[in-house]
Amino acid sequence: MKLLSDDPAVKRLSLSNPIHFLALGFGSGLAAKAPGTFGTVAAIPVFLLLAQLSLPMYLLATFISIVIGIYICDKAAKDMQVHDHGAIVWDEVAGLLITLIAVPAGWQWLLLGFVLFRFFDILKPWPIKWLDAKVHGGFGIMIDDVLAGIFALGCLQAIAYFW
Repeated sequence: MKLLSDDPAVKRLSLSNPIHFLALGFGSGLAAKAPGTFGTVAAIPVFLLLAQLSLPMYLLATFISIVIGIYICDKAAKDMQVHDHGAIVWDEVAGLLITLIAVPAGWQWLLLGFVLFRFFDILKPWPIKWLDAKVHGGFGIMIDDVLAGIFALGCLQAIAYFW
């Protein structure tokens, strides 16, 4: 897989720095093509680990991932000197965790959640696209994926309810 190793902004980061490591989705954001998709794939083991928790603890862990994500993404963007660089994919990790809140058990549901999240994250329907363009900093990096996760969660839960 080709990596973004020649990108000057990426060269300002180090995977040995825990903040950079997390912001880059454990390194998955370094993929030259579709880093957001690779970041979402990297979120799957995180989900599988957290899925063992009770629902209140899962919700707490997801909330913490969002709150620390604001800091992590902001710091990485400042270090890269680029707002919302494609390699920053912690927002995808948090977005998938939101999507998969109280998901039914089974790989099919995980796959459907993945597809729904990527759909909303890429398409960016209103107000996601507006917020992505207007809100900056770590909160701006996170908010579009948080909303994409909420949209995907709503669809996933509706499908599960009517299935």
